[in-house]
Amino acid sequence: MSQDVFHDGALAARSALPHVCAISAYQPGKPITALAREFGLAVESIVKLASNENPLGMSPRAKAAIQAAIDGGERYPDPFALTAALAARHGVAANQIVLGNGSNDVLDLVARVFLDSDRSAIAAQYAFAVYPIATLSAGGETITVPAKDYGHDLAAMRAAIRADTRVIWIANPNNPTGAFLAADELRAFLAKTPAHVIVVLDEAYADYLDANERYDAVRWIAEFPNLVVCRTFSKIYGMAGLRIGYGVAAAPVAELMNRVRLPFNCNNLAIAGAIAALEDHEFLAQSYASNRAGMAEIRAGLEDLRLPCIPARGNFIAFRATQEGGATAADIHQDLLRQGVIVRPLAGYRMPDWLRVTIGAPAENVRFLEALRASVEKARN
Repeated sequence: MSQDVFHDGALAARSALPHVCAISAYQPGKPITALAREFGLAVESIVKLASNENPLGMSPRAKAAIQAAIDGGERYPDPFALTAALAARHGVAANQIVLGNGSNDVLDLVARVFLDSDRSAIAAQYAFAVYPIATLSAGGETITVPAKDYGHDLAAMRAAIRADTRVIWIANPNNPTGAFLAADELRAFLAKTPAHVIVVLDEAYADYLDANERYDAVRWIAEFPNLVVCRTFSKIYGMAGLRIGYGVAAAPVAELMNRVRLPFNCNNLAIAGAIAALEDHEFLAQSYASNRAGMAEIRAGLEDLRLPCIPARGNFIAFRATQEGGATAADIHQDLLRQGVIVRPLAGYRMPDWLRVTIGAPAENVRFLEALRASVEKARN
């Protein structure tokens, strides 16, 4: 065999599993440094509102705990304290907690345990892009159910259950649209879902809900042991870069997920930060209040520009950016990038007319609205 053939990566790639080749890789928000290189902009002049990060940064308590934990970096992680803290927080046993390298990791664990080439999973149109990725990575088939008001049509999702269905993915609030399902709707859905079908309730943005809309899904697990609730420290806790999340499930389900979970999937710094962040109630209150004020400001700005938006419950808003004069959402997005403002295009979700903006700090929200006004006015003139 010649050296050229031996080193041909394309030839080696042909040995990959067909379902892996069918995966469309997840596209994250454009990094600040990438935009700086692309347009020759100063890094400090760029505003990133594309990835639903907390504009207040990280919990001060978490930051202090992380700094204190650096000296233990030579030791393998011990997740006992975080597992115990999460169990106490949710009123469950420690063996019901599954830690993840971000909540995406927990979603992947569900897929690895319950899906294969002979099984299907159900997801809503316009739901989080990781659901079909996790399903396909396990060899499963995704049944996509048309959206209702840019959110989950639970009746249609229940009707879509087949004999081979083993997982249903539900994000509440939904990313990227922000649509929300009330607690009574979810409970009624769970009551009518076959017990052998795992329902994954992804609550990455639940901490941003109004007090009158909040519910405790973890308490439902005792009644519906096919329910898995996923949470993350990436959003309101401001720890996206540390990659820490978790799932809560019935003990037999959690035990199976922990069998396939990679050893030490959560690092020392993330564990220490998460334990401290759980108790930083002042920071959580500040983050919630900041998001509420920023949401109102951006919604008012979009209304003033006559740009329709989807009522959102998270820390972001999806809005229709395509203009009657012919300018597309992609055009508006590119113009915003040239001005140093990063938002998220939703063409990858088959919403080509829409953009999504994260609620930022007050100055960032003002910068976004000014840049958006300039782009829209230019497109309309």
